[in-house]
Amino acid sequence: MSDRRLPSQAGRRALITGANTGLGLASASALAAAGAQVVLAVRDLGKGRAAVERIGSQVPGARVELVRLDLADLASVAEAATHLREHEPLDVLMNNAGVMMVPQPETTADGFERQMGTNHLGHFALTAQLWPVLAPAARVIQLSSIAHYGAGRLHQMLGTAPGYTPMGAYGQSKLATALFGVELARRVQEAGSSVVSAVAHPGWSATELFSRDDGAGWSVKLARKATALAGSSPQEGARAQLFAATDPSVRNGDFIGPALLARGAPKRAKLSAGARNEGDAAWLWDESARLTQLDPDFVRA
Repeated sequence: MSDRRLPSQAGRRALITGANTGLGLASASALAAAGAQVVLAVRDLGKGRAAVERIGSQVPGARVELVRLDLADLASVAEAATHLREHEPLDVLMNNAGVMMVPQPETTADGFERQMGTNHLGHFALTAQLWPVLAPAARVIQLSSIAHYGAGRLHQMLGTAPGYTPMGAYGQSKLATALFGVELARRVQEAGSSVVSAVAHPGWSATELFSRDDGAGWSVKLARKATALAGSSPQEGARAQLFAATDPSVRNGDFIGPALLARGAPKRAKLSAGARNEGDAAWLWDESARLTQLDPDFVRA
């Protein structure tokens, strides 16, 4: 396919977390334009309604739904999943939402470090609870980051290790995201399922995560400013996750990113050694199931 034109998504239903802005909104617009029915899973319904209107203005006849989802609150995740299980099967689950470089240590409603709790544990819980409603050949896409390359090995304190730094905690959360996608692919294959689990990263993309004012220190502000000036647009950044979600060539376990790391046409990339550590992936899976109080064998259930 052309690297900018999606295959027809007519008859497919996609759910995108964090779809009211940035990469999620760009992905939702592109999928709607290709004919998919798109569910925007958002924390703020007011911003979600604005996103629905924006997509409708860009894509006449777009079929767009809205559901409230706060990934930093497992009760909200469960409520959203219960609602979604009452509707049509999902052909795409794009775990896109995230928080980045939180200046000071914060926790979610359930007491998890905020970046790990939102970026990984919330999506683990959502995926587990939506598994029964996934179509037989569904695509499950985890959005990681080039930050995972600098994260080293997974810290088995899941974001709460001493010496908190905004980028360090973010890198760990995106390493966890990648490990989740890899372990999900392994379990899908082991179970003989036709679901495809893939991981994507947007390269160096200037989304709204880089433009907020939340009391960050000078180093974080400098990084955000550089990205705002030099990073790619959300439409450019979303190309990898859209490719992972729709291209027929994508295989279970693939990692997709821009050709030039920072930007460019989507292609298969290589995960860091830390993201390919099978022991860490297995430990993270079991620990995530324990923390979210969900069945670790949901792929087989």
